Amino acid sequence: MALNTEKNSYTVIFAALMVVVVGSLLAFVASGLKPKIHENERFEKQQNILYAMGVNDNEGEGDVTFVPTSSVEADFSKYIVKQMVLDGSTAVEKENAYLIDVSKEIAKAKNGEKAELPLLIGEKDGKTFYIIPLYGRGLWDAIWGYISLDDHMVVQGVYFDHRGETPGLGANIKQRFFMDDFTGESIMSGNSFEGITVAKGNGDPLNTDKEDNQVDALAGATITGNGVTAMIKDCIKLYKPYLQTIRTK
Repeated sequence: MALNTEKNSYTVIFAALMVVVVGSLLAFVASGLKPKIHENERFEKQQNILYAMGVNDNEGEGDVTFVPTSSVEADFSKYIVKQMVLDGSTAVEKENAYLIDVSKEIAKAKNGEKAELPLLIGEKDGKTFYIIPLYGRGLWDAIWGYISLDDHMVVQGVYFDHRGETPGLGANIKQRFFMDDFTGESIMSGNSFEGITVAKGNGDPLNTDKEDNQVDALAGATITGNGVTAMIKDCIKLYKPYLQTIRTK
């Protein structure tokens, strides 16, 4: 007996079967790709952290160039000598602290709850780097990154990224010409932890003044810049008790 393909019931049954089949196939593919996705996320975090402490393949004044994924794990093990979480003014070692969901832990800390705030210590060319993860909000969505400091609280490098800032405007927070301006800036103003302000019209477009706690803002991206300013200040505040113990004047 032939099927009557012109019936509404046939259309509904066929559509339902296709949804089940396609859904099952997508679930199977997603399950199979999950380990690879997690691996890529891990490599990306390692690349970002190393970038913030100056371990990258940048040349001249060109694009952002990370350590390749083929060598990033080896470089991460080489340059990151300690992974810790903060407990007030002390820090305790914790394996794979860099994989902690910073957004959740920062939210806990801001609410006065007990939180695991990761801190990474790197060493390169005889110098020690204290690398702090950052998380905040830009114009449209989340922004995040890493900032590395020496024991004088001077920035040695940063890396910023975003989820949905405007291309050519706020999205430029991840461009070298913006991130490079932070290197050499201090997060201190005297004995006060001030962070760094992304300042519009600060009269220092080449960023030669490294004592003003400011970098020049991005054109047309005031709200994103304000988000970067708030992100740095808010996160530094959470790490202040520990940073005070390692700071040398």
